Amino acid sequence: MDYRSNVTFITFGGHVEVHKYRYLYFVLMFTVYMLIISSNVTIVCMIMIYQNLHEPMYIFIAALLINSVLFSTAIYPKLLVDFLSVKQIISYPACLFQWFLYYWLGGSDFLLLSIMAYDRYVSICNPLKYTTIMQKTTVNIFLFFAWILPGCLSSVVTILSAMTEICSFHLKGILCNSTVLTLNCVRSRILNIYGLFLLVILVILPVLFILFTYSRILVVSYRCRGVRRRAAQTCLPHLLVLINFSCFTVYDVLLSRLERDPPKIVSLIMALQVVIYHPLLIQSFMD
Repeated sequence: MDYRSNVTFITFGGHVEVHKYRYLYFVLMFTVYMLIISSNVTIVCMIMIYQNLHEPMYIFIAALLINSVLFSTAIYPKLLVDFLSVKQIISYPACLFQWFLYYWLGGSDFLLLSIMAYDRYVSICNPLKYTTIMQKTTVNIFLFFAWILPGCLSSVVTILSAMTEICSFHLKGILCNSTVLTLNCVRSRILNIYGLFLLVILVILPVLFILFTYSRILVVSYRCRGVRRRAAQTCLPHLLVLINFSCFTVYDVLLSRLERDPPKIVSLIMALQVVIYHPLLIQSFMD
């Protein structure tokens, strides 16, 4: 804690030999970040410019890409600064804000992916009712719901954490995620239970809904020989990436609740997996 400025600083302790490989880390992550920003912004601009792309599926894709840009901007710039810094630190308010963005946008992605799965389900299983169901008002409601609900739910955790006293100033990670809870003087049972509630609402239920809709799509497509192979080639890679990312997300949420601390290299790999898998997940669902 800096008593002169009365600002609490948190030290990141999850970097592995950052002083030795700082420039390698920086170049790799900067390249990934630039690719994410340039590709996503380009696609969003194309969707906005071309009138024939103003369809529900493309609108949902644009929303996902915007989330990807925001999510990456909340994570990558801080990582890049830390790679070139002597000390990897962050102020506690900034850490809470990063934590909020991390889970708000992550939860929003799962809801948007479930909405996209529903859109595909309607277009394939009920094509005659598609234009009636997926109207402009319905799309706007879906987008509002996908952005506002996770934001409101995640803000509760952030506010409760800001009101909780912290006794530790060392975070065993490279970014502010659920491990922020380990900084508290006393583990809050309310925060733990509420975090698990968010995991069910924003991750598990959307994933189960996506699995259900894709299973229905595969069943319907199996009856038509012409689209059977195409549906399998499209849906199965989506489900594989989704399940992998969901497992990483569940691990990330449960990390602060584990009694044993994993090795530093394992924590680093898992954290980078979540950060890198996020844009990969979105790109896979654009096919």
